[in-house]
Amino acid sequence: MGRALFQFTEIVRIVGGNPYYLPLTEQGGITSVISDSRQASKGCLFVPLKGERTDGHYYIQEVFSKGGKASFVADEFWSLNQDSLQSYAVKYRGAYIIVPSPLEALHRLAEGYLRKKKVHRIGVTGSNGKTTTKEILGAILSQTSSTFMNRGNLNSEIGLPLSVFEVQDENRWAVFEMGMNHPGEIQALAQIVKPEIGVLTNIGTAHIGNLGSKEAIAAEKKQLLLSLPSGGVGFIYEEESFASFLKEGVKARIKTFGEKTTPGYEGAENLGLKGWGIQLEGKRIRFPLIGRFNLRNALAAIAVCKELGVGNSEIQAGLESVKPLFGRSQIIEGPITILLDCYNANPNSMQEALEFFQEIEWPGRRIGVFGSMKELGSFEGEAHRTLGEWILRKNLDGVFLYGEAMETVYQLLQSSANRLPVFLEQKIEVLGRKLKDFLKEGDLVLIKGSRSLELERVVNYIVPHHTEGEHA
Repeated sequence: MGRALFQFTEIVRIVGGNPYYLPLTEQGGITSVISDSRQASKGCLFVPLKGERTDGHYYIQEVFSKGGKASFVADEFWSLNQDSLQSYAVKYRGAYIIVPSPLEALHRLAEGYLRKKKVHRIGVTGSNGKTTTKEILGAILSQTSSTFMNRGNLNSEIGLPLSVFEVQDENRWAVFEMGMNHPGEIQALAQIVKPEIGVLTNIGTAHIGNLGSKEAIAAEKKQLLLSLPSGGVGFIYEEESFASFLKEGVKARIKTFGEKTTPGYEGAENLGLKGWGIQLEGKRIRFPLIGRFNLRNALAAIAVCKELGVGNSEIQAGLESVKPLFGRSQIIEGPITILLDCYNANPNSMQEALEFFQEIEWPGRRIGVFGSMKELGSFEGEAHRTLGEWILRKNLDGVFLYGEAMETVYQLLQSSANRLPVFLEQKIEVLGRKLKDFLKEGDLVLIKGSRSLELERVVNYIVPHHTEGEHA
């Protein structure tokens, strides 16, 4: 049982709502906050959320049986199930806070928790690169003092507030990645975090199907900059086409990052699959992440750290310590070398990956394995046709396509005059076997697709018994 985050009465004071509790409920306090009943442990507070397939309220008894101490309950659910909920409280000595919305109550609680901390807060958003930029920032800032980052991709309206409770008193810096796939999400997350520094990596087409246009995406991402105080600083890319719109009406100072404007940056040597040699005020820094897009992420992090007064030695140590994240520009070396970039895919990241794939010096063949891009809505057909045109221009030696939306790409490649070997499959096992038969020693393989496709499954057909962590 860990430290107490809150006493029950304190939670009621922060989120409002009507408490329902029995004698002895108060003892010990709340030690963790969860929304997944499988994570239930002694002393936890449960946030039951309604999803597409199930409703978390039906797991309250399970949480209490594992030692959970309290649960939010939506007004509507309480009114329909009061008797059974009260019986759980009696049996397990559990408590409830009855609220209009458990999710909004979670947001208020996370906001209240952060308010008690003296940590400096940095928010990072953007269509591409936000997770990597967060990781680079965290790596550098942790060279100077205790630093928190929200884990993995806990960047949503559910994940981010849950991650907030991991912030410790000793943390000086807290770096929060903020994701967005529907209107209002960035504003809600900024309300929780109240960042002093905001980083907007770029405006692209990720989730455009949910938002409708790049202009709508820019308006959503801008909410991070609008949330900054007048003494805060926002950072945007130096060649951002929405720059004037993003600056408009923002109270904070806006600075740019990039090859022309990041302070102290003196150039970089592209080391291909070994990353970059970055020159920073006379220091040569070996930055291990590949591709120009990751250099841009590093320049964003350097610009922020310079603003915060971090020294060049700490910046160097941080940049050199960064490791590729799962499925994000991972290199798996062997007789066949794999570039695994399957964590996500949208038109911008596909284009950048293809450009890097073409630019790299490589003596053998280059094979592309591409999965459908998701959440593009009415833009799906156009985006995949454009992808097909990009692939044709990159002189690849073979292309393997996976997913229904890739039919468009397949037809375009098949009808071209350059006789490119191209395969389209809808079953990962068939795709994997055909790819294995096609490959030979010395090949370089790019694997790129949307997260839901789990294209990393293809790796085991190329490298039998491969496990996570074997990459360079």
